Amino acid sequence: MAVLVNDQTKVLIQGITGKQGSYHAEKMLEYHMEVVAGVAPGRGGQRVSGVPVYHTVQEAAAKHTVDASLILVPAPFILPAAMEAIDAGIPLVVLITEHVPVHDAMKIRNRAREKGIRLVGPNTIGVISPGKGKVGIMPGYIYSEGRIGIISRSGTLTHEISSNLTYRGFGQSTCIGIGGDLAVGMDFVEALEIFRNDEETDVIVMIGEIGGVGEEMAAEYIRKSGYPKPMVAYIAGLTAPEGKKMGHAGAIVSGNMGSAKSKMEALHKSGVTIANTLDEILKYVEKNQ
Repeated sequence: MAVLVNDQTKVLIQGITGKQGSYHAEKMLEYHMEVVAGVAPGRGGQRVSGVPVYHTVQEAAAKHTVDASLILVPAPFILPAAMEAIDAGIPLVVLITEHVPVHDAMKIRNRAREKGIRLVGPNTIGVISPGKGKVGIMPGYIYSEGRIGIISRSGTLTHEISSNLTYRGFGQSTCIGIGGDLAVGMDFVEALEIFRNDEETDVIVMIGEIGGVGEEMAAEYIRKSGYPKPMVAYIAGLTAPEGKKMGHAGAIVSGNMGSAKSKMEALHKSGVTIANTLDEILKYVEKNQ
């Protein structure tokens, strides 16, 4: 079955009356997602693309079954919005917003862990199980249904690799954009655990980048747990200068860990195939699918 989202997932959109919220609500509906409600404080009673809008998450959750919340509010308001969704017990919370203050992201992550809520993001494109469902902002038409699981810090590279796989005839089971910030909810290890027992995922593609130690932690988990599925990893930022932030807020190298080289070495020692180009990912999938 699809992981995290499927064709039965009922979605709430926080910030639905804004420019991004209303646009992506329409795109979610076009992807045949069941968007049951939206939230915009002070704008309850309105409708966006036919979706009823409520003042609070608590009010929306009292009237509708909600499986996931897609949050599209500006960074200064992300903390109360996310806390509201988590405290309402919504099982999956996806924070699309970028430039979220690190301390806010850490508070949100800690609360989600306390409540047993799956948190994806911030600074993510979300989650998609092609042909089944999505809670995110990715263009669904470049993804196709298949058996390749993707875990990625980069939305752009997720689009690129998924579209290339689709063009070659290899669809995706689920793509999880964990986000590129310093502090995110779901990390590589949690995503790998999700895919571990998924019968519809045969091969894992990991897309990492410089900064942080998430990829090194994943390498240790893979080595210690004896991960059962073939995996290929691509790490962006091999030529990035040390101490300079590149792209995402989490993409900055300092010390001996966090560089593309250290991540590649750690993953290679754990038995993961390293792709030096995106085309090498396609070749690996062709051999292992």
